[in-house]
Amino acid sequence: MNIHIIGGGNLGVAIAIGISKYTTGHHITITRRNTNLIQHLENEGITVAASNTLNIDSADIIILTVKPYQVDTVLVEILPHIKNKTIASAVSGLSIEMLQSRVGEEHNIIHIMPNIAVRFGESATCISYLEKDKTQAQKVIELFNQLGTVAVIDEKLMDAATVLGACGTAYALRYIRASMQAGIEIGFDAQTALSIASQTAKGAATMALVEKIHPEQLIDRVTTPQGCTIVGLNEMEHNGFSSSLIKGIKTSLKKIKE
Repeated sequence: MNIHIIGGGNLGVAIAIGISKYTTGHHITITRRNTNLIQHLENEGITVAASNTLNIDSADIIILTVKPYQVDTVLVEILPHIKNKTIASAVSGLSIEMLQSRVGEEHNIIHIMPNIAVRFGESATCISYLEKDKTQAQKVIELFNQLGTVAVIDEKLMDAATVLGACGTAYALRYIRASMQAGIEIGFDAQTALSIASQTAKGAATMALVEKIHPEQLIDRVTTPQGCTIVGLNEMEHNGFSSSLIKGIKTSLKKIKE
């Protein structure tokens, strides 16, 4: 497919790199006003452009990864140049209904929410769409299934998906950072501590993804009576580990709905 990404920021670049590395047969164009910041993508076989309309007439999928306040400006620019396109929007807070009202009924709207791990083929992407766009949505689902996991969800949950799947990357990294700092305190050098903490988090996530059982059942496998694991877990819980994370996620959702 010809894939046209409008918005060469962190997410747009991550999507472009992920598609380039983990899928085959696609031609990718990505746009940003200051192309110097993304010129290196040309080395990956990705077309870089300052104009949002370059190659857009031949695009099979247009992916929007711009800021919410930039959407109207972008649409004014591209709408005269496109007909009957599939537009996949990763714009935070922009519902399918809102975007459809702006672009008209002739275009198919797919709401996507990947995270920046998409550049490593490890995104937790959430996708929603209207029944009328099911056929076109399947192409988007197939694409992002090659870049991690895909959950097809109700449109009403997309704000929550942004918090859990996209903001959640930062939350997970904060856990890794804290583990790294603790590792340094108990004797490891920084690089070794980072490596152990990161791989341990990756291993735990892999267990959860593969076995598909409640995390507590997996936790039980590494906790023994009067052991060091359970006392550590209890100390963390006494200091609000789980409740702080839950409150943080709910606070982020409240902010995105403002």
